[in-house]
Amino acid sequence: MARSDKAAAVAELKDAFGTSAAAVLTEYRGLTVKDLKALRRSLGEDATYAIAKNTLTTIAAREAGIEGLDEQLTGPTAIAFIRGDVATVAKGLRDFAKANPLLVIKGAVMDGRVLDADSVKKLADLESREVLLAKLAGAMKGNLAKAAGLFNAPLSGAARAVGALRDQKQSNE
Repeated sequence: MARSDKAAAVAELKDAFGTSAAAVLTEYRGLTVKDLKALRRSLGEDATYAIAKNTLTTIAAREAGIEGLDEQLTGPTAIAFIRGDVATVAKGLRDFAKANPLLVIKGAVMDGRVLDADSVKKLADLESREVLLAKLAGAMKGNLAKAAGLFNAPLSGAARAVGALRDQKQSNE
């Protein structure tokens, strides 16, 4: 690879690290081209999956302000750069790795922090962003309904007391 090609590859990787929400590092040793094509298809529009040289990835990560990737950059490495929902892509990688044990998840980079393989698996266990937002909205709606009930309780109690006094006054007449 010519020096200019290496510089362009480093710049492209640096840009990908900077613009993506997360990057998951995998080892793809033993997977066929057909398997890699199926993996790329399963990740969808939210991620790009690219094979990268470890030395160029190390340089690009350092330039992007990411430290600590050296342990994970051993052996053949491919990176899934995630631009959308991190949990959805992590699930896709986890499921593909279950079906194809040759794909090994090494770790990830998310918000500038290096994560190990177990952390990526925990991310995969999260529900999607839409489901989490819906649960949060439901919880907030329930709390607002409770608050409205608490605010209305003294007024409805006072209305019942006034109604009872009126009924008692009418029965006394």
